[in-house]
Amino acid sequence: MSRTRRVRVTRRRPLWRWRHNPLRRHSDVVEAWIVLAVWTVALLGGLLAGGAAGAAVHRSFADRRAATHSVSARLTENAAKGSPVFAGYDVGKSWVTVRWTAADGSTRTGLAKAPSTAKAGGRLQVWVNHGGQLVGPPPSGAEVACDSLATAFLVAPLVATAVWGGGWVVRRQLIRRRLAEWDAEWRQIGPQWRNFSGGKG
Repeated sequence: MSRTRRVRVTRRRPLWRWRHNPLRRHSDVVEAWIVLAVWTVALLGGLLAGGAAGAAVHRSFADRRAATHSVSARLTENAAKGSPVFAGYDVGKSWVTVRWTAADGSTRTGLAKAPSTAKAGGRLQVWVNHGGQLVGPPPSGAEVACDSLATAFLVAPLVATAVWGGGWVVRRQLIRRRLAEWDAEWRQIGPQWRNFSGGKG
């Protein structure tokens, strides 16, 4: 009774390029290092770029807040007589003329958004810059945090994708070079192999 030999099939291991193998080429090792470097730079670079972009947005909002301050202004007319606001988050308000005292003691006037029920002589908090001009209110802390996180989450994958795309291009070049090396070797060994096979047949 003949014994049946069991053939053990070796599965391809993902880290075979790091092992000593007679089939391993120098280009295989280079490709393995490139893959490792690309994934490392993509992950760390994406995180760092996203964090830097979010921090830059946060700083810009902080600078904007530092360049303005609020003052108490008095309405010079009923808000119902002003021009209504039709867009943005201030729908339902009206543009009215307000008067306030600047830091130098001078009296300033300008247009500000006020609830449509506001009456002449009422008080309204407005924002002015260092030049004493009316400006829009700075974003709240929640808005700053939301915009900073949104920017970070947008920039991080873009940078990671760009790095990965560059690594893919380099790997394609290595694959083409490896195929060219195989073609060159086959042109040298192929005829000898065919002669050897024909002689044995």
